[in-house]
Amino acid sequence: MRLSFLEDQKVQLLFRVLDGGGEELRVVGGAIRNALLGAPVHEIDFACTATPEVMLERARSARLRCIPTGIEHGTITILIDGTSFEVTTLREDVETDGRRAKVRFGRSFEHDALRRDFTMNSLSATAAGELFDYSTGLQDIAARRVRFIGDPIARVREDYLRILRFFRFHAIYGQGEIDREAFHAAIMEREGMHNLSRERIRAELLKLLAAPHAAEVVAHMCGAGLLMPVLAGIAIPSRLARVMEIEQSRGLSPDPFLRLMALCLLVREDALRLRDELRLSNAECDRARDAARVLETLHGIEAPPSHGDLLALLFRHGRQASLDGLILAQAQSHAPAANEAFAKAAAFLRDTPQPQLPFSGADLLAHGLKPGPALGETLKQLQALWIRAGFPDEPATLHRLLNEALAQTR
Repeated sequence: MRLSFLEDQKVQLLFRVLDGGGEELRVVGGAIRNALLGAPVHEIDFACTATPEVMLERARSARLRCIPTGIEHGTITILIDGTSFEVTTLREDVETDGRRAKVRFGRSFEHDALRRDFTMNSLSATAAGELFDYSTGLQDIAARRVRFIGDPIARVREDYLRILRFFRFHAIYGQGEIDREAFHAAIMEREGMHNLSRERIRAELLKLLAAPHAAEVVAHMCGAGLLMPVLAGIAIPSRLARVMEIEQSRGLSPDPFLRLMALCLLVREDALRLRDELRLSNAECDRARDAARVLETLHGIEAPPSHGDLLALLFRHGRQASLDGLILAQAQSHAPAANEAFAKAAAFLRDTPQPQLPFSGADLLAHGLKPGPALGETLKQLQALWIRAGFPDEPATLHRLLNEALAQTR
């Protein structure tokens, strides 16, 4: 298969600058894999026999902008007309501890390829499109089979994040059964994930949850106890599958954070646990906690709330939390994923302006109420009357509700 990205003028310029004169440059990894699978190629990475210093000198001589993004690891970024390309000096592992590797620079593309994780990531290509396969990459890509290079347990012990990465790759690119040797290695080495930073786990887990076949893969992982070191709590793969079905039925883009909530959020305490286990940002924790609040009010429903109750959700919890809570509640129900009533309720929440209380403390003060606890209590009563009345905006109705609340106070 022709690697069309090699014809890009920016790619060819990079080859002219860094290839030759005793050095060799090749495209490596994901760009080749995706091109052979017919998937979009988003990034093109390179490996080179030259040291970072030599690459920087050549690139600057060609008046290309360079950024030493990871120069201590042999990686520089070269920008050509707004496109960035990562170029890394060939490396060999010296020592690994399950989280990071100590490496030395090398000149062997074969050694560099065999230190990578999966066979489908081990291919390299020259400017002319000549492919080099030092394992079984081409064969496994053709079979859409995700396999570790060499001994799976040894590969996992080099970096325990490869457990999650393996399942993510299968959820994106794999077909058929999960590779048994890799699955066995993941189970045998799962405790090693405790050594990983929570931030790395969070990033990899969200990538996995965004994958097309995340539901089936996560179900396998749960069955083997592989998510316990990651989540340290409940996991509901069946609800994840339902949310993905609902997304698909409505033509929604994958929402990995919603899928994370579907997997392991039932009550507000779960949001706090996720915050601690996965180092969620404040915004993510707030989203999970607010969704749980809505879900707590909707547990057990088999049909969507009335328009009045949906308006109340919008008013009390906001649009995002209401939409999140509703889809999670539908996923817990027996309603089909394509249920029209739930779809219309979601559209109502999405399109209806969020109600805003048309009263304030100033209105009560203007009617003679004194500052103090009674003022706040009366405003709460007025809000409750307004909600029960169906969120009216007619002046006469609002005047009547105001007088009713004031009468209750006096």
